[in-house]
Amino acid sequence: MEWSACTDEYEKLVIRMSTPRVVIDNAVCSTATIVKVDSARKHGILLDAIQVLADLDLLIKKAYISSDGRWFMDVFHVTDQLGNKLTDESVLNYIEQSLGSIHNGKINSSNGFTALELTGTDRVGILSEVFAVLAELQCDVVEAKVWTHNGRIASLIYVRDCDSRSALEDYQKINKLEARLRNVLKGDNDIRSAKTSISNSVIHPERRLHQMMFADRDYERSRIFKFTPETPFVSVQNWAEKGYSVVNVQCKDRIKLMFDVVCNLTDMEYVVFHATINTKDDQAYLEFYIRHKDGTPISSEPERQRVIQCLQAAVERRANEGVRLELYAEDKQGLLAEVMRTFRENGMNVIRTEISTVGGVAANVFYVTDAMGYPADPKIIESVRQKIGLSNLKVKELPLLRQQKTKSEGDQPGGVGGAVLLSLGSLVRRNLYNLGLIKSCS
Repeated sequence: MEWSACTDEYEKLVIRMSTPRVVIDNAVCSTATIVKVDSARKHGILLDAIQVLADLDLLIKKAYISSDGRWFMDVFHVTDQLGNKLTDESVLNYIEQSLGSIHNGKINSSNGFTALELTGTDRVGILSEVFAVLAELQCDVVEAKVWTHNGRIASLIYVRDCDSRSALEDYQKINKLEARLRNVLKGDNDIRSAKTSISNSVIHPERRLHQMMFADRDYERSRIFKFTPETPFVSVQNWAEKGYSVVNVQCKDRIKLMFDVVCNLTDMEYVVFHATINTKDDQAYLEFYIRHKDGTPISSEPERQRVIQCLQAAVERRANEGVRLELYAEDKQGLLAEVMRTFRENGMNVIRTEISTVGGVAANVFYVTDAMGYPADPKIIESVRQKIGLSNLKVKELPLLRQQKTKSEGDQPGGVGGAVLLSLGSLVRRNLYNLGLIKSCS
């Protein structure tokens, strides 16, 4: 690093101390890749580190978080979705470079798109109506993420004008688009106000979805709510001697679980001082020692109950309750409107979706149920596949956590690293391309 003439020794020291030190070790543990991060303690920096791993769809099998004074030490034991260690150098380099620059406050730009934020009451077919409006108003959907939970829906949709291939600039068209979408989201029986807005936010999209659902109070339980074996167990107790509140979460293990929990703790303005994460079979056990930003623990029973409800909601929002369908097809205007209309006409409800466009190809993931929330009938799914295209729409089985390898690494194209690269989202692929770590982002 070159220092300018005006940079004094104190500024050099501050920069060195604020730059995280990253060590990736594949030799110590036989079952996981160890990622160590040492950094100055700063609100939100733990979430930034976990976000890097979450964007790669890595499993965090164990983690140890500890702060000593003004310094954080994070240790993560990570694998790919099949339980394999990471060996691809491009992936390892990306992790090291990304974690080493989180102190810079990296952001996600909109890349010339218009970002739409939508919240409202969830119902069967609502996404069909949303994408039909966008197609009618000549808006091309480039990327989107949609979550549903507890009868509410939140979506972050990146669009561009079909003619100019750039962000929307016509204010009359924008106002018309917002009004039309607000009517769709409100429907006939909206128990709360639907919201539509053009966002200038540069926050990580999945963190933004958590914030939108939290603001929409999706964590509030109805009077008829009943706990089931799948309901995350969350407890909150105070450790008076040390001045901490201790949060325990026990639930089914899955990808991005730690991100979802830490994201909500951070946005609720709690600071994580220490944490331990362990997994066994398909279960995850997370323990956090937290305080408010002002250094005080949780102080009342209503606040304790609110934390419990909010963390249960944070875990449930991404729970996979439906059949995963993957669509890969040449991108064209109105493609999503056609697909969603086919789902709706066959009584299939989309409970979560991730949409991206890379190199002129639409790569979309849908989690679907029937109209009552039960797994969709395989015969109906097959009928829908025939209408959309058997080669385009495929049923994707979710990988079993920590399953035994059935093939050697040499039998898999590109080895373990290749499997990781194939699963990356478009955002991460673009970052790898910009860093020169892969030759093409398509």
